[in-house]
Amino acid sequence: MDQDVYLSPAYRKARAAYMAQCTFEYFVTLLVADAFLAKLLSAIGVSDAVVGIISSFISVAFVFQLASIFLVRSRLSAKSLVLIFDTSSQLFFMFIYLVPFLPVSEMTKKTLVVISILIAYAGKYLITSICYKWANSYVDPAKRGSYAANKEIISLISGIVFTALVGWVIDRFESIGNLNGGFLFIAVSMLLINICNFITLMLIKKDSEKEREEGAGKFSLVMRGTLGNRSFRHIIYLTVLWDAARYFTVGFMGIFKTKDLMISVFAVQVINMAANICRIFVSRPLGRYSDKKSFAKGFELALYFAAAAFLANVFTTPRHWYLVVVYTVFYNISLAGTNQNTFNITYSYVDKAYITQAMALKSSIGGICGFGASLLAGKILNVIQANGNTFLGVPMYAQQLLSLISLLIVAAAILFLHFVIAKQKVRIQ
Repeated sequence: MDQDVYLSPAYRKARAAYMAQCTFEYFVTLLVADAFLAKLLSAIGVSDAVVGIISSFISVAFVFQLASIFLVRSRLSAKSLVLIFDTSSQLFFMFIYLVPFLPVSEMTKKTLVVISILIAYAGKYLITSICYKWANSYVDPAKRGSYAANKEIISLISGIVFTALVGWVIDRFESIGNLNGGFLFIAVSMLLINICNFITLMLIKKDSEKEREEGAGKFSLVMRGTLGNRSFRHIIYLTVLWDAARYFTVGFMGIFKTKDLMISVFAVQVINMAANICRIFVSRPLGRYSDKKSFAKGFELALYFAAAAFLANVFTTPRHWYLVVVYTVFYNISLAGTNQNTFNITYSYVDKAYITQAMALKSSIGGICGFGASLLAGKILNVIQANGNTFLGVPMYAQQLLSLISLLIVAAAILFLHFVIAKQKVRIQ
């Protein structure tokens, strides 16, 4: 493709709109995770172990990406598919915070929340790989790492201000005994965000007929170009390791911070804000590093930060609560590298005709394994709590042991990246 096309007004507008859309989508992600979701689930009577499992439903919803293998054959454009499914999913996310107001039993509320989360994530991830390929087709391939970093920085800076405000509002409502008022505030905010998200998607250039036909070949050819590709299978193994490591611990951290460490929602957001500021400073250097070296090496570097995060959390207790700050900072820094490269690394080893299907397969398989890890972690948490926060006679919180397991898995991922994936031939496309 002529490099001058990336400088055209239509491509510039598409990239700017995609940056804005990712920011609005990030706001919603923040509101249905960590302390916010933990506070809602606890309010409707969900147990600590189930809170962690529900928080990890994002992983099992990844399986719906498999449907995108067939969805790309639809006569609808990528833009139309994204508008329909992304907008619908955000409405279901908003509904989660309206459940406490429904005149139904506590069990029904729990069921509705679980169903809504699953449907919301199903709609979101059904078109994730389609949206990524469509929106990133307007980005110069040689600058994907830097563009992803800039996009992330904008989301993070906006997210810092946004979550601090929402966290403060929730704490104020809770202090006057009206937590439901805080949930209503979040629901209204999510409706306004959804409107903004829809507008920004509309501003992104529509994909061409040629782009829609890419990858719409026979199923056998798609499988040969993805699962039949040895280098791509290695990327799947890496994804499985990373998803298992993070879902083993991360889904249970919201309840750990607010209940065991007794940190307020606002304080949690302040900690997250500090961590995101650190992430902002390293995001662009990590993006440039990935563009210069390789997406695999950028991913590996990010995993070292993740290992440091889980190591710190192994020693986190109410007495040493400040270590959760260390955990949050290093984990967020690691996301600056893993988030940038988890999709970009696929371009390095898969023909672009099969990128959408490859991303869908990778995310689905990793998501299933990640959800399995969260189920196992939930059982471990139940056992340790039932024994009075002890394991084999040693006093500890479940999240400490879960973090140790995550650390070991991340170590395995680092070795696999360094000695296997980083040595594979990279495609330039």
